[in-house]
Amino acid sequence: MKDDDAQRAVTYGLFAAWALHDIEELAFGPRWLRTHLPALRERFPGVPDRVWEAAAAVDEREFAVAVGAMGVIVAAASAAGARTGGRSGFYQGALTGFGLHGLVHMAQAAAVRGYTPGSVTSPLIVVPFTLWARGRLRRAGVLRPARARDAVAGLALATASVILSHAVARRITGPR
Repeated sequence: MKDDDAQRAVTYGLFAAWALHDIEELAFGPRWLRTHLPALRERFPGVPDRVWEAAAAVDEREFAVAVGAMGVIVAAASAAGARTGGRSGFYQGALTGFGLHGLVHMAQAAAVRGYTPGSVTSPLIVVPFTLWARGRLRRAGVLRPARARDAVAGLALATASVILSHAVARRITGPR
């Protein structure tokens, strides 16, 4: 990418969009889940109990540390994008994963037929930013062609990052 301001907006914009989105998740995440857990269990009886128990075990402190750990990952991806003019596979994978993450939040809200943490900023910030950034990368000639495997890789990166972030948070906050 040639225009330095556009490059910064596209690459470091990922971190800014993520931060705005995660403010919503921090504000409502664990508390919302604890409050709605009985209704969710009843509505989705096929979900194994161990999944609900693991979700309920995450408290506000652990969640906040996990968000911080995820912030380090997103910042690293943004910096890799900035260093390479948006060409970094790590950056582009993180961007794809971020956008798909937003779609997952929207699907969750549709599944529960109401608000879920992250469902407000996903259609307002996450998905529009991802589409805009991908468009800028495409026009600059640096966006890798979209393939189904890229979507799978983006989701895998996002999932692995969430798991790693929570593992780090659990290690830091200790057992409850």
